[in-house]
This record gives sequence, C-alpha cells and structure tokens, in this order.
Amino acid sequence: MSARGEVFLTALGAEAERLHPEILAQLRAPAAAETAEGVFAVAGSRFGRLGALALPVVGPRMLVTRHARDVPFILRTRPGRTEDGRATLDTIREFRFPGATQFITDRLTESVVPGLVRNVLGARGRVELIEECSVTDRGALRMRTKRVALRLWGRRFALRGILGISVDLEDGWDETHRRRTIDMRARNPLFGTVLEYRGWYRHLEETDEPNIA
Repeated sequence: MSARGEVFLTALGAEAERLHPEILAQLRAPAAAETAEGVFAVAGSRFGRLGALALPVVGPRMLVTRHARDVPFILRTRPGRTEDGRATLDTIREFRFPGATQFITDRLTESVVPGLVRNVLGARGRVELIEECSVTDRGALRMRTKRVALRLWGRRFALRGILGISVDLEDGWDETHRRRTIDMRARNPLFGTVLEYRGWYRHLEETDEPNIA
C-alpha cells in the first residue's frame, strides 16, 4: 500500500529511520488526501504588492503579496502518481492574511536520483526546484534547494547567480504541544529573504473541519 509521504520516504531511503517517530508515522500512514491547520508566527513577503509584478512571469498561486504575524493557515495535501508510476504530493497552502486569503500550490515528484525530489510551483508550474531531502539531528525533515529553473514557452531556463533562489525548509515536531512545526525561508543573493513562513500545524481527523477564523 502506498504511503502519504512516499515522496519523502523514497528520497530519504534508510535515513528516514532517523526522523522523529511522530513524523515518520505520519509519513508512513496509508495514502489519502489530508488537511491540516495551524498558525504562522510570521508569514509572507516583505516586498508586499511589488511581488505582484512577477505574476505575469511565474503565474498565479506562486507568490503572496502580504507580510504579517500570527497568520492562520490551512494546508491540504493529496498523494498520487505520475503516468510512469513515480509518487507525487500535491499541496495547497492557504494563508489567511488580515483582509485577504492568498494561496501557494506545488507538486512534489519522486526523483530518479536518490536524496532528491522535484518541486513544481504555482498553478502553471513555471518554477521548478530540485531539492535535497535530509534529516536534522533533532529528527526534522529538511529540504534545501540544489537547482532552480523557470519553464516558459516550452523551454527550461536555469536560474543562477543573482537570478537564483535558495529555499531552506525544516518540518519538525514540538514535543511540548504535540504538533508539527514548519520553518521556511526563500532567499535571493541580491534581495535577501523574498518569502518566509514559520509556525506550527496539526493534521485534522477525517471528521474534523478547519475551524481557524
């Protein structure tokens, strides 16, 4: 039977055993669509509405144009498979900023290279990240960008140097509150941090509904 986190388990291989037991158990659960809710202590882009200037290039559901603290969010994931049988994981992140709700979507795909996953961002899939998966000393899942590319007009353009983006994400476990933690920063060599979010979340039971106002 497929697992919800098969994309990560395949990339990590034997190293998956070093994950915190709660995270490992959730990744090994039977494949099914899942919803989680939580709060970001801080989330968004400090560039605000200037980020909208990139939308014609990267497409919708790729960027957020607000930055705030204590931002409620909903996380929806759905595992699947490509036509050639590789595991995928589709994610929708719903940021409930004051006065506006914004979204970021992506699809992770199992890579043919051990340790790596392919991440295609946005509704049009124009931004592609190749990310390395590892486990931290505290048992958190870590993902770091190895390569980034822009897909336009049927071509793939590698983004390097000042055009590049470096994403560093840690998905951990809070023993005190019994919940997952998340910390993500996307940086550009010229502009610094262009997107960030950090906070906590919990997976909902099948009978639960998101109740964050």
